[in-house]
Amino acid sequence: MESTAHLRFLRMSPRKISTVAALIRGKPVEAALNILKFTKRAAAKPVEKLIKSAVANATDKSKGQVDVDTLYVKTISVDQGPTQRRFMPRAMGRATPIKKKTAHIHLVLAEAKK
Repeated sequence: MESTAHLRFLRMSPRKISTVAALIRGKPVEAALNILKFTKRAAAKPVEKLIKSAVANATDKSKGQVDVDTLYVKTISVDQGPTQRRFMPRAMGRATPIKKKTAHIHLVLAEAKK
């Protein structure tokens, strides 16, 4: 059985999130949460929250029949969302663009085969 969770429009660069996502790809849920707890990256906190949400989705979907200890991170992908464009005033009447990037994270948990 698989369960999914999505985090959309996260106001963080997808490049920064994908380094954290690579740490937990293919790991069991318990190990992934321990890795994220001790990772000193800002992206670790939303990814940890997303994994907990996917575990809750799995228990809700199976009506409590799933064993949480057998779940592992099957896939995690980070895509770029829409970019907010702003301008900052500079010297002599000029303006420089500021691109505030967003990201979409898609997570799939699956049960390990026994």
